[in-house]
Amino acid sequence: MKAMIFAAGRGERMRPLTDTCPKPLLKVRGRPLIVWQILNLVRAGITDIVINHSHLGQMIEETLGSGRQFGASIAYSAETSPLETAGGIAQARHLLGDAPFVAVSADIYCPHFNFEQVKNTLEDNDVWNNPHPPDKRDVAWLYLVKNPDFHPDGDFALNSFSIANKGDPRYTFANIGVYRPEIFDAIIPGQHAKLAPILREYADRGQVGGEVYRGDWFNVGTPEQLAHLNTPFNERTP
Repeated sequence: MKAMIFAAGRGERMRPLTDTCPKPLLKVRGRPLIVWQILNLVRAGITDIVINHSHLGQMIEETLGSGRQFGASIAYSAETSPLETAGGIAQARHLLGDAPFVAVSADIYCPHFNFEQVKNTLEDNDVWNNPHPPDKRDVAWLYLVKNPDFHPDGDFALNSFSIANKGDPRYTFANIGVYRPEIFDAIIPGQHAKLAPILREYADRGQVGGEVYRGDWFNVGTPEQLAHLNTPFNERTP
């Protein structure tokens, strides 16, 4: 299985830190955010990694190189300007191949997420749902988290292991998902395209599965959030 790490965002809310450093290279507990993702993927045996980038992207390539230092093989997909999530995937389709792949944002911190669980998720679901025809099988599997304070209404409902656009309880998309690459075939490389509308369309068809991840997960979006994570536990204010 291949992986894609989204690293093309400008990180406007993280300014002025991101004026001179791409957001994925900002450090949490002594390690760049994106390196946490790479090491977790490699630990699960997912070593073929595609990284897209735009703002200060050359710094990302210079820092991570070929990936050999992490036990990975990294390919880069450069974007003149950020193409959004689905657009970034379409731009990198030639690097991702035709099998399901896992994708994760570079700017989340989830140090204990076990990527072993993603490796056969869609294939196992095919067997479980057999003999459903291919047009009824799940095209994506999303990992959700409890709604953080900054996103109290969540993104999706979860009925058993099926993602729904409406209903309760609602959860927030953790920016970790497994996708069948063919759902991006209609997007022309270089085209701006968001992921959410695609997922919502397939969710309405009953073709998106998911589950709740209950481990540590943080969206690192502002200098204050970054500083909080880098503050020792015994020094944090309630």
